[in-house]
Amino acid sequence: MKLKLILLLAIFAFAASPAFAQVKQKEAKTRQHRIVYDVSAADTGQHAGIMRQLNNLKRAWPDAQVEVVVHGKALNLLVTENTGKATAIKDLQAKGVVFAACENTMRVRKITKDQLLPGVITVPMAVGELVLKQEEGWSYIKL
Repeated sequence: MKLKLILLLAIFAFAASPAFAQVKQKEAKTRQHRIVYDVSAADTGQHAGIMRQLNNLKRAWPDAQVEVVVHGKALNLLVTENTGKATAIKDLQAKGVVFAACENTMRVRKITKDQLLPGVITVPMAVGELVLKQEEGWSYIKL
């Protein structure tokens, strides 16, 4: 009798697991994803990787809220005369990705808002913005 009960439970668990997986996949598709990226390196190869990653993310989750906080040596990514990614950034902005430049870094580097790519917002301090987003429940990605 005990063996039959164990066998019955095992069969139920095996049969139910695909159903639970489908529920989880459906939840992931309907959940509002919010992701904040922390970008501080001047590595242009890494910047190209970020652009690919952001496009993949928006393709999989088109409704996800995404903000890329750029500071330190990475600020050239958002400076019109220094970036090699202006078109990629414009395309991502059209998909809803927000690019934010750190005003502390801008002040130190003597970069004005007029020098930033169109549509780039500024935040008083990158670390503060990252902390606020995490406190609001955003997922944090350091690149």
